[in-house]
Amino acid sequence: MSVPVSRRSVLRGAVLLGTAGALAPALPGGPAAVAAPPTTGSTPATAAALGRVDQPVIANCATWGARPPSSPVSVVPSRPNKIIVHHTAFPNSTDYSLAHAYANSREIQDLHMDGNGWLDSGQHFTNSRGGQLTEGRHGSLYALLHGQTMVQGAHCVGQNSQAIGIENDGIYVDVQPPQALWDSLVVFCAFTCQQYGIPASQIYGHKDFASTQCPGLLHDRLPELRSAVAARLG
Repeated sequence: MSVPVSRRSVLRGAVLLGTAGALAPALPGGPAAVAAPPTTGSTPATAAALGRVDQPVIANCATWGARPPSSPVSVVPSRPNKIIVHHTAFPNSTDYSLAHAYANSREIQDLHMDGNGWLDSGQHFTNSRGGQLTEGRHGSLYALLHGQTMVQGAHCVGQNSQAIGIENDGIYVDVQPPQALWDSLVVFCAFTCQQYGIPASQIYGHKDFASTQCPGLLHDRLPELRSAVAARLG
């Protein structure tokens, strides 16, 4: 059940992601970090290459005002094999604006870096209650658009180098998410599956891999999510 407490104090060490795995060092001989592209929308060439599922608008780290990582992010030289859905466990805001989505991304990053001691946001992407998507860990959007590598995250122990983690803002233990958030999640998952060749069946919830309530009622709707994503993928 959601408790109305301050956002900075919610469960401090595990408010967003539960227990997260340790990060691996940057790959020897490989790129230490990946910079996000300067734009957030699809280019005509990109859209033509993607086929059925168009790229949703995803604000990169520079757009929402992210701090730089405290150390280089690690790049995994292979594709992820699954998507893991989370909720943030922050109180459910009624502000569905883009400005709030950006502020929420900054607050998540501050908590992860200053509270958890991580090098950057732990999740790869964030989905606001208004359905706005933002890049989480630096380089995640660049990797997604190119579809061959992934940035190592810190969102789920044992899965950080093989699963894309998406945070859905809010807590859904006893309430359903807003329709805008759900619709955005479907589109994001479909695009990510397309980019990385991930079957729709390989969409999971955090509680599938850890002892946690996350992602609440979104976990009960995973069959619906997989079906909706599969339909978009044809």
